[in-house]
Amino acid sequence: MIREIVENKAQVEETCTKAYEKAKAYQDKLNAVITFVDPKEQLENLPEEGLMRGVPIALKDNVNTKGILTTAGSRILSNYVPIYDAAIAEKLKAAGAVVIAKASMDELAMGGTNKTAYIGPCLNPWDTSRITGGSSGGSAALVASGVVPMAIGSDTGDSVRKPASFCGIVGIKPTYGRISRYGIIPYSSSLDHVGYFTRSIEDACITLQVLAGRDDRDMTSSYREVPDYRALLNADMKGKKIAIFGNVLDAIANENTKALFFDLVEKLKEKGAIVDTFYFNEDLMKAMLPTYYLIANCEATSNHSNLDGLRFGVRETGASMEEIMTNSRTKGFGPLIRKRFVIGSYGLFEENQDKLFRKAQKVRRKIVDELNVCLKDYDCLLAPASSTIAPRLDEASGDELSDGYLVAENHMVIGNFSGYPSMTVPMGFEEGCPIGVNLTCRAFEEDMMFNIGKAIEEITGYENLIAEVK
Repeated sequence: MIREIVENKAQVEETCTKAYEKAKAYQDKLNAVITFVDPKEQLENLPEEGLMRGVPIALKDNVNTKGILTTAGSRILSNYVPIYDAAIAEKLKAAGAVVIAKASMDELAMGGTNKTAYIGPCLNPWDTSRITGGSSGGSAALVASGVVPMAIGSDTGDSVRKPASFCGIVGIKPTYGRISRYGIIPYSSSLDHVGYFTRSIEDACITLQVLAGRDDRDMTSSYREVPDYRALLNADMKGKKIAIFGNVLDAIANENTKALFFDLVEKLKEKGAIVDTFYFNEDLMKAMLPTYYLIANCEATSNHSNLDGLRFGVRETGASMEEIMTNSRTKGFGPLIRKRFVIGSYGLFEENQDKLFRKAQKVRRKIVDELNVCLKDYDCLLAPASSTIAPRLDEASGDELSDGYLVAENHMVIGNFSGYPSMTVPMGFEEGCPIGVNLTCRAFEEDMMFNIGKAIEEITGYENLIAEVK
């Protein structure tokens, strides 16, 4: 764990080297890493002090790292080596963290399975016949398997929080603007958040203190001061008001999941929490996923227009510039990405912008207004992060128009629509695999979120869970 940092140089070197070798040893079983990063040079240049001095970590492969391959899980970027570091890479280096891997991810962060990376699917350390969830599945797998105590992800819909549920770890999406996104290969600019994984709430506090803060290179980053989250941490639930997300619970068919959730709720009540059920407008609930698809894919189509095979990335041959671009994008992108770019392009056609893209933005505002009504009276919104444990690799997603899919599996996008802090923590096990609970709080109230998360951690005892990789 991060708080167990040792100052002795030999011990630090041993810890980081072991993490590096463990990641390599697990690669055949998990396929969680796109690029391994030898820690030797970093260990020779460690700062004398820092909150994460000597801590081995992994970065999702959409984080730009100077001189180190950064592919975003896509074939079209499989030869891209950045000439600069992302803001968070700079901050982690200054805090003494040691990068040992660039982690697998769904291609261009689009997807919820981590099956679309160009190197193949990432596998769940609790059961390698199952997915990790995505798009930050490689980072989740490396934390869950005990390779590293912290790994960076990104979250545009639930891309940190769903893998955290499937992998039995803590997954954090802070407030929009809390962490700079400078140097992160984008997906959807109005929805993207830097997120991360740990195996404890205390480590989550330390990590946010390192990552958070204003960065003038990212105009959306916040000027707010960064508190010492660990110093503020306590598990006192007396008087805290929790809203159960009623629509989500009603949409979940899995009785085991609901039983785990309501058992946790009863124990929170015993610790002094005030718990009620809150219902959102059902039409807005069912509109969340299509609203997300329109906004995210329109913004992604615009953001990735530079991936044309001309300026950088893998270039295919062609008789003309247009043919080079067509061939590069056709061969460089997987089928899911091409599908999403078609959706995004259609939504951005001038004749479609008012009836599709701008309409989706208005629906987004209505959804956020509903959330604000809830959080005006409650400290957090609570629901299972997923309706089931991680699906098997060959399992279909089911009826994508059913409440079980539209509502139960996609409700966490509300944290991206609003930009409010949201976190998944483990709540129990089914069939030997973990499942998590999600909580969303008001903007910049990460301290409240961590405190409630700490209470849940104490109730479950699921601190520093490590999967036995078989």
